[in-house]
Amino acid sequence: FGVRGEVRVRSFTDDPEAIFDYGPLLDAAGKVVLTPVRHRSLNDLFSVTTQEQHQREAWEAMRGTLLHAPRTALPETDEGEVYVADLIGARVVHVDGRELGVVKAVQNFGAGELIEVKPLAGATYLLPFTEEIFPEIDMVTRVLRAAPDDALLPEGLSASDPTHTDPNPG
Repeated sequence: FGVRGEVRVRSFTDDPEAIFDYGPLLDAAGKVVLTPVRHRSLNDLFSVTTQEQHQREAWEAMRGTLLHAPRTALPETDEGEVYVADLIGARVVHVDGRELGVVKAVQNFGAGELIEVKPLAGATYLLPFTEEIFPEIDMVTRVLRAAPDDALLPEGLSASDPTHTDPNPG
């Protein structure tokens, strides 16, 4: 960007400038992409001078790359808060004991967070990430207890589905 070798970065943090408090920024695989040295505001973007020195073509090839802060750089969560990254891979268990799957991703299409659940078999499905549907989140055991209406569950996971077998018979 420009003649000074700066790159443009869009921040998605609550406080946009806070992105520069986390140190090196990583790609999805955890590889350092850029280490901010200086930054200046450009409306809804930042112009960033980086420690890494790449040719313009190399930076252009990285256009659209999502940058991530290292988990270790994030502050501890308050009571009742979790980081989205910590939910990935957690088990989702119905409050009645049915295994519903594991958290594959957390999506947000503008109307709030949705937990994308990968069941043991079949396609993924989405559940709204609300306290009503997820009344208990145990990050020590990495289990999300869920109480969704059966209409939100795919075939085979509904308690009223004839193909469903109760994991706790009797």
